[in-house]
Amino acid sequence: MHQLQDILEAKNYILSKTSARPTIGMILGSGLGTLADDIENSVSIPYSEIPHFAKSEAVGHANEMVIGELNGKIVVAMKGRFHYYEGFTLDEVTFPVRVLKALGVENLILTNACGAVNTDFKPGDLMLITDHINLVGTNPLIGPNNSELGTRFPDTSQVYNLDLRNTALKVAEQNNLMLQQGVYAWWSGPAYETPAEIRMIRTLGADAVGMSTVPEALVAIHGNMKVLGISCLTNMACGILDQPLSHDEVIEVAGKVRTKFVELVKGILEEI
Repeated sequence: MHQLQDILEAKNYILSKTSARPTIGMILGSGLGTLADDIENSVSIPYSEIPHFAKSEAVGHANEMVIGELNGKIVVAMKGRFHYYEGFTLDEVTFPVRVLKALGVENLILTNACGAVNTDFKPGDLMLITDHINLVGTNPLIGPNNSELGTRFPDTSQVYNLDLRNTALKVAEQNNLMLQQGVYAWWSGPAYETPAEIRMIRTLGADAVGMSTVPEALVAIHGNMKVLGISCLTNMACGILDQPLSHDEVIEVAGKVRTKFVELVKGILEEI
């Protein structure tokens, strides 16, 4: 279990590399990291240099932190994340969120590439996460609670902040962008879901399914951060179409929707 001292060591190392003090954080999922390329006056720090950060090998992730200015706001962007399916503990998966909080981040934008369960959605759509379902059977907050980081029993009645969601909807409307809304289900992976599992997930009320985001959102809420979740729907989930799934397809579709994804996030940054 990471201690407060570990968080402070990572924070102090990052602050030694930049004079910027970000208040908005972004975790960029598979194929979506190019948004960080637009950050100006930026400093890039490889995860491998940051004390106590895990070492990820996930495909489509650059694994570096970028701090600078984007649309008039000081931001910190994580190009890539750590996943439970890689064998990391949930403490390792969510440690960067603790560090972002320590850096002064108040608003956290979580993004991911995932599969559409709702048959009214299609690949290439963006989905605003309204709520989530934890299907993994564990939780990053299990273990001793440090009251300096957050309360023992955090309220999750509104994990994904309503004001931020309304801002995102307003920006989407202003820019004539289609923005779906729905519930995200967290699946451990790394194997994709079976057709039967997708039927179960749809019955439970989820609109999309992916292998990230939920642990980070829970730790962010524990740290009293405001969370906005945006999913890039890269494929129809298994069994909806009669075709196999591949990670190459995920990366390809995420790349194709980059323009509208970047437009949406930049518009949101202007408003918050």
